[in-house]
Amino acid sequence: MATATTLLILGATGDLTSRLLLPALGQLLAREPERRVHLRGVGRRAWTDDEWRETVRTAFAAADAEDVFTSLVDTTYTRADITDADDLAKLIAEPTGRLALYFAVPPAVAAAACESLKDVDLPDDTVLALEKPFGVDEDSARKLNATVTHLVPEEQVFRIDHFLGRATLLNVLGARFANRLFMPVWSAEHIESVLIRYDETLGLEDRAGYYDHAGALVDMIQSHLLQVLAIVAMEPPATLERRDLRDAIGTVLRATHVWGDDPATASRRARYTAGSVDGVPLPSYVDESGVDPSRDTETLAELTCEVRNERWAGVPFTLRSGKALASKDGEIVVTFRPVNHVPVGLTGDAPGTVLRFSLGPDRMDLDLNVNGGENPFGLGRATLSTDLGEGALRAYGEVLSGILDGDATLSVRADAAEQSWHIVDPVIAAWRRGDVPLEEYSAGTEGPSGWPRPA
Repeated sequence: MATATTLLILGATGDLTSRLLLPALGQLLAREPERRVHLRGVGRRAWTDDEWRETVRTAFAAADAEDVFTSLVDTTYTRADITDADDLAKLIAEPTGRLALYFAVPPAVAAAACESLKDVDLPDDTVLALEKPFGVDEDSARKLNATVTHLVPEEQVFRIDHFLGRATLLNVLGARFANRLFMPVWSAEHIESVLIRYDETLGLEDRAGYYDHAGALVDMIQSHLLQVLAIVAMEPPATLERRDLRDAIGTVLRATHVWGDDPATASRRARYTAGSVDGVPLPSYVDESGVDPSRDTETLAELTCEVRNERWAGVPFTLRSGKALASKDGEIVVTFRPVNHVPVGLTGDAPGTVLRFSLGPDRMDLDLNVNGGENPFGLGRATLSTDLGEGALRAYGEVLSGILDGDATLSVRADAAEQSWHIVDPVIAAWRRGDVPLEEYSAGTEGPSGWPRPA
């Protein structure tokens, strides 16, 4: 029989819980009804149990999992201050089975709550799950790591990066390590560049309280996209078990640096002005509710890095993410170098082969040079495509599955969290000094006119 878990969601009334966590939990329980989960919600709002249950039921229905809500119909809600040690002690008293604390709250609140937990006796097998960003810089991440590892062992700390729960990233590992076609050429000798981007059409979406303090660089690049880079660039691990996979990720991040060690030339930033996306008007970012224009928060960021090791030295890895753009594009683009010589007689261009992994819908495309048609000696471009499917679970479903199983393989280890900040801290410092201008782009466009278009 599956081990029972008390899943205590701290920040139960927030958008993250209703939009992502609860639908993913519903899908997971629908697929694996044998799981025994005792769900409890905690927040500062004066909700009743019935209001919380209706939130859970609605979220499950959104995931076509309303039928399994009956297994959690006794779920309860508690109003509490999670930064208060006495409130925390009452919340964790007598859990059913293993206790999992999910901090669905802003980073500063999570850090304060962890400090307060030092004065609380936690059950030995307690799991702590913390959302990104983990800290606000390398120093704060190191201090937070010291706090949480004082509370529970490292293997019971889940630093959440739901991108690591995407089936696409596991497909990248399969394509790399299970195909002789790619294994010998996955290096600087054959690869010219790598682009990892996550462009969104959505604007701020009432998230000013978090986003206006984070911006695109911290929200996406510092956490998610650097982890994707590590998956793409890692050395072949012996296994995909927790220690081997996380060792490989940590090794790559320690070798990753801002291109040329110069944030002024290796990074760009911009902010959207008024425009329209898919025909829907969008106000300028600075006119969005809750935004402080003086913060100069970027809504589009681009950073080029280098992985300084034998395999990758000299290959630019460009990470890009932004909001209110013309189209939603999440992808990994690996561009190979052109061949050294094309035999005389073959006509036409022969650019490098391009391998793309699309992040939702999950797909793999391979752009090749081929000849044929009316002129059998003329080169043209052909694309081989395969649909990789959506994966069995939503990204947060994979996250919750790991938490309930006590398997931290697809979470971020302490050293990786600190190293991600080590990479971007010089960029943040350069931006604050004004070394990199804050450009503008109209909502619904590809970005500032002077920026190169994504591959």
